[in-house]
Amino acid sequence: MGTLITIIVLVVGIGFLVFFIVNSTVVPKRVDQIAGFLQRGKTQVVIKAAKAMLAKDPKNADVRYFLGKAYLLEKKEDLAFTELKALSQSGAVGDYIPEENFRQEVGQLYIKNRQVGEALKEYILLIKKCPGKAEYYYWAGKLFLERNQVDMAQNYLRKAAELAPRDAKVQFELGVMLYKSKNIVEAKDALERSLKYQADNAQAYFYLGKIQKDAKDYPGAIATLEKAARDPAYRLRALVERGGCYMTLNAIDKAIPDLERAVKSITEENAQESIFARYFLAMCYEKNRDMLKAVEQWDKIHTHKPGFKDVETKLNQYQDLQNDDAIKDFLSAGNQEFMELCKNVVGSVLGMTVKSAQAVQDGVELIATEDPNTRKPPWLVRIYRSPNMVEDSKVRSILDDAKRQNMGRAMLMTSAGFTRPALDYAESRPVELFGKDKLQSLLKKAISSK
Repeated sequence: MGTLITIIVLVVGIGFLVFFIVNSTVVPKRVDQIAGFLQRGKTQVVIKAAKAMLAKDPKNADVRYFLGKAYLLEKKEDLAFTELKALSQSGAVGDYIPEENFRQEVGQLYIKNRQVGEALKEYILLIKKCPGKAEYYYWAGKLFLERNQVDMAQNYLRKAAELAPRDAKVQFELGVMLYKSKNIVEAKDALERSLKYQADNAQAYFYLGKIQKDAKDYPGAIATLEKAARDPAYRLRALVERGGCYMTLNAIDKAIPDLERAVKSITEENAQESIFARYFLAMCYEKNRDMLKAVEQWDKIHTHKPGFKDVETKLNQYQDLQNDDAIKDFLSAGNQEFMELCKNVVGSVLGMTVKSAQAVQDGVELIATEDPNTRKPPWLVRIYRSPNMVEDSKVRSILDDAKRQNMGRAMLMTSAGFTRPALDYAESRPVELFGKDKLQSLLKKAISSK
């Protein structure tokens, strides 16, 4: 019996001991205990204990801070933000809260949750507390810029750059802001400093390339933008800019590969850079007379952004390409093939003798006679395949040139048509106009006569 009582006493004693240990370790009841568990990574214990303590004392700043920290460690940022935001807005202070670290953490959470004004308040407070830290001026500058307060942003970013002249991200952000403010010389210097300390910054290469392009340093821009294009995030924009450089240099055959690379990298069809990539590529195809490929790009632009620039006009203009081999050959033929086709139209179809033929802008100019055995003056003939309608200025020009060369008559043909003033001007003058329909008829006869 005595042994049984002894066993019962021991069991009860052990039970109280276990209860005391569990109660004092697994479920801490003091702030210092919570801090210790958090330091050891026991986040679930901290969360359980903190919730229990806040239920009894909702104004306990230290406990709320540790609860927010535990959520952060568990990557539950929404819950962490709720707790730390409440702590920030209450203005409460605690013995265990490191103010500088806390304001950094809550400032970044405000930024992630697009609460720019609240984030800015935190970084202004951090600057007052630690006026020598560039990081805080950097974030304040970025946040002022988001609020379109450019002058304030510039002041803070300049201060950050002064405090941390070798910080690549600070120099980059300052450079971009200066670029957008049209302060190009200083922007270029800041971006170059950024690349000196972080040579793989694709964004810095992109903006530096744009500065070189704006300054008409096209070879420099082309080389710089190629470095920007190595980053998938900037590839599309960089390749569009590179293609634009080649287009300005009239190096269409070099522009096309870059713009085709740009189109292949499109992930969002409605994005502005995607639309421009296709538009510039279509322009290059059109210049190279690769009309089917040009139409394919215009079609895709029209699908995703109806009404963009002159795309609808282009599609209407070239709508016969798919179904009319004659006009397709006319518009897409290479220069030499196009010349022969024009000579065939004037010679074989119109029954004239072609004396000479030469390329002119957007077309071909021919001198032809109706009958080599007569003394009738020759015709001056110009055939255009420009996408633009022929203006009255071109009608005046051909008549002036015909008169100067002692040619009595002139002839103008175009696949695009004539403006109303051009038709009116030609009505009582010695010039024949062949619009799209008449030209198509002649082209069909020329092709069938081969």
